[in-house]
Amino acid sequence: MASIDEDPFGAPARKKIIHEPGENLDLLSAHELRERIEFLRVEIVRLEQAVVAKEASRRAADAFFKS
Repeated sequence: MASIDEDPFGAPARKKIIHEPGENLDLLSAHELRERIEFLRVEIVRLEQAVVAKEASRRAADAFFKS
């Protein structure tokens, strides 16, 4: 059952932000910094894959409507 503070009709809860650009890094350990770097590398790959998929979709649509 949802808590009183949750809106059952609202947007789903967003994932916790692991890294905030510009955030103070002084209080983080080297291990925590390495974890964030790995997270960001994985996210960059995911974003690049999304770009490739969108560009392929766009090219397919362009080719379909040209003929």
